[in-house]
Amino acid sequence: MRIVRRPGAFVCGIDAAMDVIGGKWKVLILWALNERTCRFGELRRSLPGVTEKVLSSHLKELEDDGIVHREVYAEVPPRVEYSLTPLGLSLNAALEPLGQWGREHISRGTPEADAGIGAGAAAAAGAGAAPEAVVGLGLGRGQS
Repeated sequence: MRIVRRPGAFVCGIDAAMDVIGGKWKVLILWALNERTCRFGELRRSLPGVTEKVLSSHLKELEDDGIVHREVYAEVPPRVEYSLTPLGLSLNAALEPLGQWGREHISRGTPEADAGIGAGAAAAAGAGAAPEAVVGLGLGRGQS
């Protein structure tokens, strides 16, 4: 059973926001859906390491919070697509400064930062991450 959120149950706005985006995968789901509407399998492939159970659970919670829209098409077999609601788009816009801070923070004081490449991008590139994933984080091409 889900806990019903009450307006007075939070200490501050950050507390309320963290209740919605808390967890390892929710912000990454938001990032992936900001790029385009996705089916479940597409989301799972774009988030290496997430299990079906966790992804399904997080999508349900984000849907309950009004962040994600789940569209079911009356086809055989059924097709389901996930997209961001206007509230989800506004949440992504609110998270953008946090992403900027993260890009600046990971590149501070590293030899790669002096060359114009963040430590995260160098590590991701070395770990075989897709170039578009690094570019999507603002750490890839054109950042030198």
